[in-house]
Amino acid sequence: MKEIVVVGAGKIGATIADLLASTGDYSVTVIDRAQAQLDALEASSAVRTQCVDIEDERALKAVLTGKFAVLSAAPFHLTTRIAEAAAATGVHYLDLTEDVASTRRVRELAATAGTAFIPQCGLAPGFISIVANDLASRFDTLDSVRMRVGALPQYPSNALNYNLTWSTDGVINEYCEPCEAIVEGELVEVPPLEEREEFSLDGVTYEAFNTSGGLGTLCETLKGKVRTLNYRTIRYPGHAAIMKALLNDLGLRHRREVLKDILENALPATLQDVVVIFVTVSGRKSGRLMQETYANKVYSRHIGTMTRSAIQITTASAICAVLDMLANGDLPQKGFVRQEEIALDAFLANRFGAAYAQAEAAGRLVA
Repeated sequence: MKEIVVVGAGKIGATIADLLASTGDYSVTVIDRAQAQLDALEASSAVRTQCVDIEDERALKAVLTGKFAVLSAAPFHLTTRIAEAAAATGVHYLDLTEDVASTRRVRELAATAGTAFIPQCGLAPGFISIVANDLASRFDTLDSVRMRVGALPQYPSNALNYNLTWSTDGVINEYCEPCEAIVEGELVEVPPLEEREEFSLDGVTYEAFNTSGGLGTLCETLKGKVRTLNYRTIRYPGHAAIMKALLNDLGLRHRREVLKDILENALPATLQDVVVIFVTVSGRKSGRLMQETYANKVYSRHIGTMTRSAIQITTASAICAVLDMLANGDLPQKGFVRQEEIALDAFLANRFGAAYAQAEAAGRLVA
């Protein structure tokens, strides 16, 4: 039985811990700086908890020493501290961050580490890159790779058409930071909340716009091979305009704590959500311009005795699948591992990755 530490006792951390502990193959300890958060942890009794201040370097190292891996479900600004402790104690490291700067630091640590460092193991970044790379591999030459993902309420009931289903800090960060893209073959940064578009899927109209971090390392991997590569977050129409007014016109991009307080006290959370995944790749096969699309929706549902939201299911299942593949020897055991190095078929065949197979057969063309 492999010993795992999960950092962060929020909704995602609880789901990760529960999924891993339920297999009987992992001994899981969840750590958090807030005892109240640990006391409220929605996980099985098999999951142990320990109150640890993540910013206390000595205490964090003491918890990680001798463990197989640490999985970070903590806020993005704590990512580097956890990664540094993992490197110092010689444990495998996985995270969910969308923060580009944090991932750069993780890569630096991986260069001299004796264990695997696998950042961005969630939905986007994460699974979306696995899908995009799989589709891209089917073409002789690439023209465009367009990746769209959103975690949305099934029953929107406010002007933002949104409920809190994910880390508020994470949402604000991806709405404010520059976004990587490839435009006319050149790697560039584009502004968040811009280049809005609309599309329909299953009769529902959505909007999508630039947000930061969703591409992970795919820009670097496909640079020089594709003319257009971009990632956009999916919302219901009207959301982007209001967020731009809050962030730009009212200046709340410079007062993120104020915006966080407003959102968390005005927008209720919900477990009735849907994750929409939409990836389109075009290029040439045997000299002919072709297109392939992956479209999928994952809904909230009961897992064991608890209802888990779609974003909990997709995010937690993704990082658990990557850990499982690492533990089984199916991934490199040392150094920096990109999401696009993971084979889609192997991911979906994994007991955790199977959570994405709900509508997968309808959305993916089989070569």
